[in-house]
Amino acid sequence: MKTIEVKELTKYYKTNKALDCLNFTIEPGKIYGLLGRNGAGKTTLLNLMTGRIFPTEGEIRIDGENVHENDKVLGSIFYMTEKNLYPVEERVKNILKWSRQFYPKFDMEYARDLADKFGLDTNKKVKNLSTGYTSIFKAVTALASNADIMLFDEPVLGLDANHRDMLYKELLANYAQNPRTIIISTHLIEEVARVLEEVIIIKEGKLIVKSPVEELLACSYTATGEVSKIDKYIEGRKYTGIEQTGNLKSVIVLEDNKKRNTGLAKELGIDFSKTELQKLFISLTN
Repeated sequence: MKTIEVKELTKYYKTNKALDCLNFTIEPGKIYGLLGRNGAGKTTLLNLMTGRIFPTEGEIRIDGENVHENDKVLGSIFYMTEKNLYPVEERVKNILKWSRQFYPKFDMEYARDLADKFGLDTNKKVKNLSTGYTSIFKAVTALASNADIMLFDEPVLGLDANHRDMLYKELLANYAQNPRTIIISTHLIEEVARVLEEVIIIKEGKLIVKSPVEELLACSYTATGEVSKIDKYIEGRKYTGIEQTGNLKSVIVLEDNKKRNTGLAKELGIDFSKTELQKLFISLTN
């Protein structure tokens, strides 16, 4: 099990500050969601974790060792990128064989089983795979690598609903059999929410939330009712995520679920419901 420490991490691209002094620790053996809007700095952070680019300031350490130019540390990480970096003229089966050279714990039998399960033709050249099957091929390689740390950047790109569901279930099954650190960066928050244990939310290069999903959602709730009644209920309360249709209004109230004023809500005819992770994310990043 490997702990990832991000310390004072800043990254500039010329005059553009992509990441702004990030500090957090990723505990081993958990499934994390790395969330943020387009351009928030998610892919930059993943590239820094895998030594593909260098930080302007700060560092990333895994089990106390700096990741940059450290083959020992980087050999324990598998990074499934959004872009295809495999040779397009090569056949899938040959790339799977080569993967064993870089990942000693690579399970070829498991890779073949996954390919069969997802209907991936390993005799095809990479260039002949559809967008969805390219994602499946990369996911198969990642899961079969048995790396201690797995990073997934938009892993379900181009997948239909059935294949997305299959991939999430397979990822959970893989994790249950051999717990490891998994970080998933995706915009499909509603779908992936059920597999996440913790979330890391970045806004404009800054860390705004790092929390277990259950604790984060327990610190908010949604209140719905007539506009005037909702306005009365939220007086003196912190809230976000206002949605209004006609005379019906809903808001995300930012306080502990246990502090809900059920008596006042009953008097005003207001309904409470659990806040969805995706809606809370949208509210926090707007």
